[in-house]
Order: sequence, then C-alpha cells, then structure tokens
Amino acid sequence: MAPSTATKASQTSSSQACSAVSLDYVWAPSQPQFMQSGSLALTQERLRLKMEGLVNVNMDDQRFAVLSYDQVRQLNDVLHEVVPIHGRGNFPTLEIRLRDLVSMVRSKLEADSMTVRDIRINGGAASHILATDSDQAYNDLDLIFAVDLCTPRNYDRVKNAVLEVLLDFLPEGVSKKRMSSCSMKEGYVNKMVKVNDTDRWSLISLSNNGGRNVELKFVDSMKRQFEFSVDSFQIVLDSLLLFYECAEMPISENFYPTVVGESVYGDFPEALYHLQKKLIATKNPEEIRGGGLLKYCNLLVKDYEPARPEEIKTLERYMCSRFFIDFPDVTQQQSKLEAYLWNHFVGPDESLRYEYLMVLHRVVDESTVCLMGHERRQTLNLIDELACQVFYTE
Repeated sequence: MAPSTATKASQTSSSQACSAVSLDYVWAPSQPQFMQSGSLALTQERLRLKMEGLVNVNMDDQRFAVLSYDQVRQLNDVLHEVVPIHGRGNFPTLEIRLRDLVSMVRSKLEADSMTVRDIRINGGAASHILATDSDQAYNDLDLIFAVDLCTPRNYDRVKNAVLEVLLDFLPEGVSKKRMSSCSMKEGYVNKMVKVNDTDRWSLISLSNNGGRNVELKFVDSMKRQFEFSVDSFQIVLDSLLLFYECAEMPISENFYPTVVGESVYGDFPEALYHLQKKLIATKNPEEIRGGGLLKYCNLLVKDYEPARPEEIKTLERYMCSRFFIDFPDVTQQQSKLEAYLWNHFVGPDESLRYEYLMVLHRVVDESTVCLMGHERRQTLNLIDELACQVFYTE
C-alpha cells in the first residue's frame, strides 16, 4: 500500500529533524534507559527532556514496569498498523498509520503553543500488547494525550489539531480547497465529548466500519481512569516515538528503547497476572460511571472469572446500583445497551451478543437491590426484548 501524502510529509519532517544526530544506542537489560556506545552530539532539546523524564520514573513504584522486548515489538506492530478511517457519504477512506497520527497531532498542538506532557496507548490495545502469550483481542485503539485544558480555548485547540491532521491524510488527488474543519468533523468523527466539571478531558472518536475506532482522548485531569484491573494499563509512547524520529535502524532484540507501562489500578504485576489468568478485579465500582456493569458482563461472557469469588456478589450489587443511578429510566438503559452491543461485539465477537444479554439478565435479576419491583421487571423485559432481536437476527 502506497503511503499517503501525510505519511510522506511526516517521514520527511522526522528525517530533517534528526539529520544532525546519529543515534548509536545499545540496550543494557540491567539499566532501564538508552546506553550510549559512541560519541553523540545531543543537539535536540526534546531528546534530552524526554530521556530525563524517563529516568525520573520511580521504578520502585508498583504501578510501573519496563516492557520486555516482545512487548515493545508488539507495540511497534500496533503503531505501524494502517487503520482505515471510513468517511460518511462521499468522503474517501483515510489510511492512517498510528505512529504518524500521534506524531502529527502532537506537532499541531505544539505549533499552537500547547505542551503535550506525554502520549499513551491504553485500553484493549494496551492489554493486547502486554499479554504477549495469550490471544488478547481488542476493538478500539485508545490514545491519551496529557495536556492542559484549563481554558475553553484549549479544548478548541485539540479539536482543531485533530481535524487539521485528518485533512492532511486525505488521499492524493482529493481537492482540499472545499474541505473545512466542520466538513471533516461531519465526514469522519464518530463521537466528540467534552468534560469540564470536576474532571477535564476531551474525546474525539474516528469512525471505522469494522468497529476498530481510533479514540483520541486529551486529558488534563480524570479521577477514575479504569473499570477493571485488566483494562487499567497505559503504555507511554514518548520514548518509542523519539526512537522513530532519530534512530537510523529498526528495533531489534539488541537495539530498542525503554518503554514504560503503568497500571492505574495501582499494582502492575497484579493487574498483569489478572490479565494473563483472565481474572476479574476492581476497586470501588461505585465510582465508575455505569458501575462497570456492562464491562463486567462482557468479561464473564469471555470466560473471565472473579479473582475473589467470595466478594463478587457484593461487587455486583454496587455495579447494579451505580448503573441504575446513571441510567434511571428504561429509555436511557435501552440507548446505552444498544450502543454497547454494536460497539463492543463486532467481527468475531458478534456471535456473543445473545449470550452476553443472558449473562446481563442474570446479574441484574440476582443483584439489583435498588429498584422497585416494577422498575426491575421493566429492565429485565428490555434485556429480553433485545435478546430476542439478536437471536432472530442471527
């Protein structure tokens, strides 16, 4: 597949940026940082700052871990994956490589006087990267840009940066003269969210007809960043992106950058163990919007088991209570359930929709203590109706 104009531009820019620097690093397993094996003129301020930031991570903190070579290689594969962003109507499909997307968005933000503290990949893609020994599938590609969103103007800046980058990814031969940020939003953005109350973050989701949406989240502050331990992983991309800019060789087992992962669950080894053994664990589910109920049933239908079976009924009651606080009437519940089904059960997982609804029905039936009898029956009837629709459609 021929690279897009934007990809070529990104490659040219990176080449020019590093033309004065000849990187010659080797990996030293005992020291989680780049090791210099020759004279090196560190003329780039970003290189120095990023490396200092990497060294300053407290590796004694249980939240953090250094990725193995196999995990870095898997991350490299994900970042080189070309993801189609499908346009509505007559808008052409954009072929986007993730490493180009994140680099170009960062460059646009920095050109508009916004500092990007770091860039991370999280969610199902991060779990897929870390679980190298298991078949850990993922749908959405979730990216986090840590930025300052203290003013409304900064929210506009992140939106404009993404839409301008999409414009750069239009295929060769497509006229850009009539394309505006507004038209790019209508053509390619699946969802746009802005939160500026106790938390401050913004989400822009790019459409993919196969269900693999690319979700860019710009975060200033977010109190709750995970639902369960197995989806709590965030992998910091800065060192690998810097490697792409300045290294003249591809990664290999003897030549690759340090990449740090974090579990916002609070304990990286424990969360990774849960991921590898397919165990369900969380903390304070009442803090999660929707209580984590829909995700919990998703894990159950994919053969995950509670890490602490003796506590699971209590957790289920908390999940159900928070779900019905956030979605109190049956219309909201229907909208939420339908969106979850169509977004999270696509491709090979589509056949699990009916089984998922049956699991959800059981959990709601057994663990809901906060509803009146007729309200509970309404919700159970809704789940039954959706299950019938799915069953006869299949």
